[in-house]
Amino acid sequence: MGSAWQGNGLVFTTRTGRPVEPRNFVRSFRRICDEHGIRVITVHHVRHTVASILKDLRVPARDAQAILGHTRISTTLEIYTDTADEAKRDALTRLHDLFDDAQQASAATEDSYKPGSGDQER
Repeated sequence: MGSAWQGNGLVFTTRTGRPVEPRNFVRSFRRICDEHGIRVITVHHVRHTVASILKDLRVPARDAQAILGHTRISTTLEIYTDTADEAKRDALTRLHDLFDDAQQASAATEDSYKPGSGDQER
């Protein structure tokens, strides 16, 4: 790395290990997207996407927190994780099935009750 290298634990650095200026990072990011035919989105959205992919891969939240560099787990859980449409659909289907089963059980109970079978009507 050479004597000019400044090791500081950053993920993205200049060639000498110094922090990348935000404008330069965005410019490089856009260039890479253009070169590879990738739709340009904000760097923040890339971070959000990574968090969502980690969730879809069932990576434990604490591991995702470390990967994303969040100080608090609540940030990872509240802000950076979207619920996938498939997961929403599955949850709503299970909820529907629960209510449908309860409704069927209630209807079966009502059908089995016959007035006058032991009860006295007045």
